[in-house]
Amino acid sequence: MPSLMLFDDGLGQLAPLADLRASFDIRTGAKTTFARASAIYGQRPDALFVPPAIQALTSERHSDIAVNHAVSNEPTLLVNGRCPLPSIDWMQLSVGEGLVEPGTQDLVAACVAGSEAGPVVAGRRERLKVSTLPAPALMNRPWHVRTHRDNAIRADLAVLTAHARPRALPGVTFIGSNPILIHESARVSPGVILDAESGPIVIEEDAVVRPGSIIVGPVYVGPHATVLDRCLLKSFSAIGPYCKIAGEVGGTIFQGFANKAHDGHLGDSWVGEWANLGAGTTNSNLLNTYDQVICRATPSGPNERTGEQFLGAIIGDHVKLAICSRIMTGSILHTGCMFAQSAAVSGCVGAFTWATDAGTRSYRLDKFVEVARAVMGRRKIAPSAAYLARLGQLHEACGT
Repeated sequence: MPSLMLFDDGLGQLAPLADLRASFDIRTGAKTTFARASAIYGQRPDALFVPPAIQALTSERHSDIAVNHAVSNEPTLLVNGRCPLPSIDWMQLSVGEGLVEPGTQDLVAACVAGSEAGPVVAGRRERLKVSTLPAPALMNRPWHVRTHRDNAIRADLAVLTAHARPRALPGVTFIGSNPILIHESARVSPGVILDAESGPIVIEEDAVVRPGSIIVGPVYVGPHATVLDRCLLKSFSAIGPYCKIAGEVGGTIFQGFANKAHDGHLGDSWVGEWANLGAGTTNSNLLNTYDQVICRATPSGPNERTGEQFLGAIIGDHVKLAICSRIMTGSILHTGCMFAQSAAVSGCVGAFTWATDAGTRSYRLDKFVEVARAVMGRRKIAPSAAYLARLGQLHEACGT
C-alpha cells in the first residue's frame, strides 16, 4: 500500500476559507478534508505540501508531519487538498499514473515515488500518465464547500456512527431509526429532541446541548461545542469545536471557535474561526426568484453561476457582525471584516473591511490584532508568531 501525502496547490480561489489554513484543513463536512482522507485511506499523511505563505502555519498545526519535503522514496499517493471526497480506488493507481480535473486539468491525485512528490506538486508532470476524471472533484470557489457539503457530511457520519450504541438519557426524546452517537462526556439536557428520521446525529466529547433544543439529522456537533437553549439545528449542519450556536441554523458548517449565540436564522453557509454573529443576525439562503445564486469570489472578480439554488453566506475567519445584521443571499465576507451598519450586508466584501453607516474603510492591522488577541484569549489561545505574520501578509495583500 502506498503512503499518503496531501497537497495544497494554491490554485482556485478559495479565500476566505483557505486564508489561514491549508485547503485540506478546511472543515468540509463533519470532518476536515485532512481527517476524512486519513480515515478513507486508513493512515495519516507522511508528508504535506503547501504554498510557502502557509508553510509555517501548517507546520504548527501538524507538528508531527513533514511539510514541504518527502520523508521516503517509497510509492506515494498524492491527493489534492481541494478534493473533499477522495476515492479509495485511487490507492490502485500505479507509480507514474495521475488523475486530473476536467476543464482545468488541475492534478487531483497521482501515485509517484516520494522523491518526485515535490516536483509533481509544483507542476512537473512530464513523467505522469494522466487521465481525466469524468466529473469535477475539486473545490475551485468558496461556494463549492456548499456543493460538496451533503456528500461529505453523509460520509463522515456513516464512519462515526458505524458502531454507535444507543445511550438512554432522561427526558430526551429520540425520533427515527438512524444512529445517534452521544459521547459519554457530552451533556444533553432533558427537553432536548434528537430527530434522526432523515439522518444520523453525532454529539462529540464534552459537547453541551441545552434544554429545548431540537437537532434534526444528519448533524454533527463537535467537541466542546454548545447548542444553546431552544436552538433549532437542522439537517446537514456541522458544528466545529468550541462553537456556541443558537437560533435557527441549517445546512451550515462552522470551522470552529465561532459564535452565533443568539436568535436569528443562518442557512446554507460556512463560518470561519473566531467569527461572531451578533444577536438577531439573519441571512437569506434563497433568492425571491428561486433562481440559481450568482456570486463573485473576489470583490473585483466576475459574477459566476454557482450551480446552487440554496446558498447563504461564506463568512471568513475573524468576521464580526453587529446585532440585527442582515446578510443577503450568496454573500462572501472575507477575512477580518467588521460590520456595524443598518444596511444589509451583500455581495463580495474584501478582507479587513470596516463597514458602518458612515461608509467603509480599512480595518487597521494593529487594532485588528488587538481584538483578535482578546477574542482568542477567551478560549485561552494566543496567536502565534506565524499566525500574526500570516495576518500581516493578508492585510498587506489587500492594500489596507
